[in-house]
Amino acid sequence: MFTGIIEGLGTLSGIRPVGQGRRLAIASDFSIEDSEVGESISVNGACLTAVSISGPRFEADVSPETLAKTTFGRAGIGDRLNLERALRFSDRLGGHMVTGHIDGIGTILRKEPLDNAVILAIELDASVARYLIPKGSVAVDGVSLTVNKRWETGFEVSIIPHTLKMTTLQFKGRGNVVNIETDMIGKYVERFLKGDPGESRSSRIDMEFLGRTGFL
Repeated sequence: MFTGIIEGLGTLSGIRPVGQGRRLAIASDFSIEDSEVGESISVNGACLTAVSISGPRFEADVSPETLAKTTFGRAGIGDRLNLERALRFSDRLGGHMVTGHIDGIGTILRKEPLDNAVILAIELDASVARYLIPKGSVAVDGVSLTVNKRWETGFEVSIIPHTLKMTTLQFKGRGNVVNIETDMIGKYVERFLKGDPGESRSSRIDMEFLGRTGFL
């Protein structure tokens, strides 16, 4: 589990095939000496497991499914990456609960300054955008942001200068792709309301039930 508050940046220093997947070598800009093999690290928002650690450098395997659902399928040597190590129980939750399970890939439509912030408009598949709500949370390449506006196939966020400076979003522009993870609460609510396919309708909690019992 992560917070969406980026610890620091890293550089993709190596890529090699491992079966149908890939092993990534990443050089971190900050010390990860207290990390251990087997720990989870968010890399551009995707939860990866460190399989080797040597100084500021670590390696992680990426499965074929992760390659297909994230921007790692088109990553190249020298790419800059957002890094965040897994949340500990003693840590503050400065952003929002981020699982590191990417829902889809978004494409930046627009990046423009507005007052003391930068507006980022991102297009993505409607099947992913459906879980976004105005003022709700979203992780863009692992960065916890607040949704300003939402439409059927995209959304808009506002990025303050500090966040821009501390993340790879400073390098991103129109046409670049980013990993998107929507807030898990929306997924749980949908699952809760739909129930199991084999479950009888009388045992389900749905919008009709909530209205009838005075919750809506």
